[in-house]
Amino acid sequence: MRFGVLGQTRAWRADGTEIPLGGPARRALLALLLERPGEVVPAGLLVEELYGGDGAHALQAQVSRLRRDLVVERAGPGYRLDARPEAVDAGRFERLAGEGRAALRAGDPGGAARLLREALDLWRGEAFADAPGRATALRLEERRLTALEDRLEADLATGRDVVPELRGLAAAHPLRERLHALLMRALRAEGRPAEALSVFEGTRRTLAAELGADPSPDLAGLHRDLLTAAPARPPAPLTGFVGRADEIAGLRGLLADARLVTLVGPGGVGKTRLSIEVTRRWDGEVCFVPLAAVGEAAGLPLALLGALGLRDGGLLSGPGGEPVERLVTALGDRELLLVLDNCEHLVEPVADLAWGLLSSCPGLRVLATGREPLGVTGEHLWQVRPLPGDAAERLFTERARAVRRGFVPDARVGRVCRALDDLPLAIELAAARLRTLTLEELTDRLDDRLGDRLGLPGSRAGEARHRTLRAVVGWSWDLLTGEERRAAARFSVFAGGATAAAARAVCGPGKAESLVDKSLLEFDNGRFRMLETIRAYAAERLAALGETADAERAHLAHHLETARALAPDLLGRGQLAALRALAADHDDLMAALRRTVRAGDADAGLRLLAALSTYLWISGRCRDAAGTAGALLDLAGDAVPAGLEEEYALCATVAASDRAGLAAWRRHRDTAAAAVLAGDGPRRHPALGFLWLMARAADSSIELAYALIHADLRSPHPWARAAAHLMCGYPETARGDAARAEAEFGRARTLFREAGDRWGTAFATDSLAGLLALRGEWDRAVALTDEALRLMEELGAVDDQCDLLCNRGDQRFAADPDGAREDYARAAGLARRAGSATYLASALRGLGDVALWRGDVAGARRLYEEALDRFDPRWLRTLGSRARAFVGAGRVAVRAGDTAGARERFRQAAASAASLGVYYESARAAVAMAGIEPDPAAAARLLGAASALRGALDDGEWRAAADTVRSALGDDAYDAAFADGARLRRDGALRLLGVGEDVIAAAPVLAGPPVSER
Repeated sequence: MRFGVLGQTRAWRADGTEIPLGGPARRALLALLLERPGEVVPAGLLVEELYGGDGAHALQAQVSRLRRDLVVERAGPGYRLDARPEAVDAGRFERLAGEGRAALRAGDPGGAARLLREALDLWRGEAFADAPGRATALRLEERRLTALEDRLEADLATGRDVVPELRGLAAAHPLRERLHALLMRALRAEGRPAEALSVFEGTRRTLAAELGADPSPDLAGLHRDLLTAAPARPPAPLTGFVGRADEIAGLRGLLADARLVTLVGPGGVGKTRLSIEVTRRWDGEVCFVPLAAVGEAAGLPLALLGALGLRDGGLLSGPGGEPVERLVTALGDRELLLVLDNCEHLVEPVADLAWGLLSSCPGLRVLATGREPLGVTGEHLWQVRPLPGDAAERLFTERARAVRRGFVPDARVGRVCRALDDLPLAIELAAARLRTLTLEELTDRLDDRLGDRLGLPGSRAGEARHRTLRAVVGWSWDLLTGEERRAAARFSVFAGGATAAAARAVCGPGKAESLVDKSLLEFDNGRFRMLETIRAYAAERLAALGETADAERAHLAHHLETARALAPDLLGRGQLAALRALAADHDDLMAALRRTVRAGDADAGLRLLAALSTYLWISGRCRDAAGTAGALLDLAGDAVPAGLEEEYALCATVAASDRAGLAAWRRHRDTAAAAVLAGDGPRRHPALGFLWLMARAADSSIELAYALIHADLRSPHPWARAAAHLMCGYPETARGDAARAEAEFGRARTLFREAGDRWGTAFATDSLAGLLALRGEWDRAVALTDEALRLMEELGAVDDQCDLLCNRGDQRFAADPDGAREDYARAAGLARRAGSATYLASALRGLGDVALWRGDVAGARRLYEEALDRFDPRWLRTLGSRARAFVGAGRVAVRAGDTAGARERFRQAAASAASLGVYYESARAAVAMAGIEPDPAAAARLLGAASALRGALDDGEWRAAADTVRSALGDDAYDAAFADGARLRRDGALRLLGVGEDVIAAAPVLAGPPVSER
C-alpha cells in the first residue's frame, strides 16, 4: 500500500485504487500514525492531539474504522500502522531529495534535476494538512524549499531559463538568501548583471530592515564577483546546432596547444556560430568580443576593455592608463580564451593587438573569426567550410519543422542545399520561407533566382559562395512587402541592435516584429538584432533607396531624446537604471555621435555629447567618445554655436579625457574656458562645473576654478551645490583647516544623499573619510570608507574599490595590521583583474608596509620597488600612496644603515606629493626625515616645517615624533627650533626637505581666504 501526507491524507491499495478514509477525524488519525510509520504512537498522545485530552472511546471507534482497510495494531500503550517509511510519500520525498542533492554536489546537474523533480512532484499541498502545526510538517516544508532551491540550481547549471520562477519565489520568501543568490546567478547567466546587482541591493535593504543583518558572506561574495570585471560570454544561440561535432573537438584540441587560431571562411558559412559552440564547451574562462560595431582601430582596445567588464578608469580619479596597458595588466596572469569575432574590417589592428597581448600574457589564447588570416607569427588557420551534405539537409529539416509542423523532407531538400552551396545562413533563410511556401514552391522560386544551379553538385570557391549567399539574401528580401523591405533597410543603421521603441522610431510601428517572422531579424533579451551579413546587404538597399541620411537622422533623433530623458536620472535616485539603459544602447549612441561629425552637424553632436557626458564619466567610458569630441570641437571651431555654450564646454571635458581628443582640447581650450562661464542663469547641465574640474583641473586657472565653484554654490540645483561644497573642501584640506574641510565635505555628502546620487555620495564620503584619517580618527574613517565601498560596488567601479580598499587598509593598519593586509591583498587582486597598474601599485605599497611592520625587510624592499615601478605620477588619487611608497623605501634603507639613501627617498616622497599639491603627504615625509636627523634641533625644525605643510592636521605619527625630539632637546629649545620651521612658507618648508626649485615653482599655490568666502 501507499500513503500520502504531502497534502490531504490519502491511501492507495497495491492496484492503485484509492481507499476512502471518511471524515477529517479519521484522516487526522491516519496522518498522526504516518508521522512515524511502523512505530508505536502512544494512545494518550493521539487522544490529546485529536480530542484535546478526553476522547479515548472516540479514538477506539476511529481505529476500528481504519482497521477495515488498513493494518492498525494495538501495541502496548498505543497503536502502530504497519507501513514502511518508503510507502509514505514524505519518506520517498526525503530519499529522492537527498539523492538529488548528492547528485548536484557530485557534478551531475541533469541527474539531480530529474531526481528533484520526481521528489517535488509528490507534493499535493501542505504537509500533514489534516494534522496542522506538526513539527514534522514544518521540517518537511523547509526541506521542500531546500529541494526546490537545489532543483533550480540544477536547472540553472543545465541552461534552463529559471528567472521567472526565481523572481516569484524570491518575492514570496524575501529573507531566503539562497533564492536571491540563485536569481542573481541566473540573471548574470543571461547577460543581465545590472539587474543582478539590483537584486542584491533590494535583498541587502530587506535584511537590514527586517533582521538588522548584512548579507551572508556567500551572497556578498557573489555580489563582488558581479563587480569584478566579469568577461562577456558569447550570445546564447536561439536555435540548435547541427553538424560540425568533429570540428568542435578538433578546435578544442588545437586550442589546447596553439595560442592563436583563426577561423577563416566566406560570410554565412558559420564561423561565428562555430566559435560560440567551441566556447560553450571550453573548460576555462572565456571572453567574447563582437567587433562588427567597432568602426576604427582606436576603438579596438576599448571594445576589449568593455567586453572584459573593465572600466576605462575610476570615478574618483577619471580615465586611467592607456587601454592597451590596462589590457596587459588585466590579462597578465589569467588563463582566458579571448574570442575576436568578425575581424575582416580591422585585420591589421587586430593582428597588432593580438600579437602584443599574446606576447605579454602567457595564459591568454585567442580565437579569431574573419574572411582572411591575421598574418601573425604562430597563427593556426582553420578553414570553415560549408556543412557536409547530410548535415546541411538536417539543418534545413530542423529549421523547416520550426516553422511548418510535420514537415517531411524529400529529395528536393538535398537539391536545395547543394544549390545553396550548403551554406548554413542561406539554408536557414530558405527554410524559414516554408512558413508560407510549400517545398515545391520554394524549389521553383529558388530555381528562378539561381538559374540552372539547382541540382549541380560540387563545392565552389569562396567568391562564388559569396555570390550565392547574396542571391539568397536578395531572394528573401524580394519576398518581403515593400514596407517590410524599407523597414529592413532602415534597420541597418543600428550598430548594436534596437529596443522596440528604437525600432519603431527608425523603421515604423510593428515592422520589426514582422521582420522577425520573416527571419530577417532576431529578437532576444528585449532587443532586435540583424546578422552582419544581412545588415551589409540592407545597408546597400538603404543607399539605393536614397534614405540613408533620413534613417540616420531618425536614429540620431531617437537616441538624443533617450539620452536627454535619462540625463537627470544620472544625478539622482534613478542612477543605476539610467546607467543600465544607456549602457545597453552604447554602441548606437557612439555610432550616432560619429555620424554627426561625418554629416557636419556640430550642433546635433554637441547636444548629444552633452547629454551623454555624465554617463560617460560615471561608466568610465569617456575614451570611447574622446576622439569624436575632439572632432566636434574642430568642426564647431572657436565660434561657439549660440545657446550651446554649456554643450561646447562639456564636449571639451570629454575631448580632454584621452590623447585622441587632447590636441583639439588644447586648440580650443580658451574658447571652452570662456564658454564654461557663459550665461547668468541656472545651468541646464548641473554637472558642468564639476566635470570641467574633474577633466582638466590642472590646466585651469585658480580664478576659473573659483568662479565655477562660486557659480555652483548659488545654483538652484542641489546636485550642483553638493559638487561645489565638495570642491571647496579640498583646498581647505590642503590648507590644513580641518574644521572647514569637514564642514564642506559633510554638507556635500548630505546634499548628494538627499538627491539619491551614489556617485557624488561616494565621492564626498571618501573625501570625509580621508580627512578623518589625517586627523587620526581611524574608526570613523573606516566606517565612512565602508559606505563609500558599498556605493562603488553598486556602480561597478572596480578601480575605485581598489583605491578605497587601500585607504581602508591604511585606516585599519594601526589597530588591525592583519585586517589591513587583507584589504591590501584584495585590492591587489581587483587591480590586476581590472588592469589598473597604478592601483596595483598602491596595494603593493600597503603590503610593503605590512611586511616592514612584520620585520620582513627584504620582502618590504621588493614590494616597494615593484610599487614604485608601477605608479603613474600623473594620477592625483595615487600620489599620496606613491609618496608613502617612497617613505617606506626610505625606512627600509634606514634598517639597512643607508641614511643617505633614506634621506633621498624621503625627499622624493616630499617632491612627489608636492607636485600636485598633496602637501600633507609632504609633511609625512618631513616627519620621517626628522626621525633620522642626528641633530635634535634640525629634527625639531623639520617637524615645524611639517606643521607648516599640514596646517592644523594632526595624527599619532606626528605626535610620537614630536615627543621623541622634545625629550631629547628639552622644551624651550624644542619650541624655539620648532617655531623656526613652522614660520616657513610652503616653498621654504619644501626647500628644507630638499625639494628642487622646478617642483616648487610648479606646485599649486593655495593661499588667501577660504574658497567659500572669496
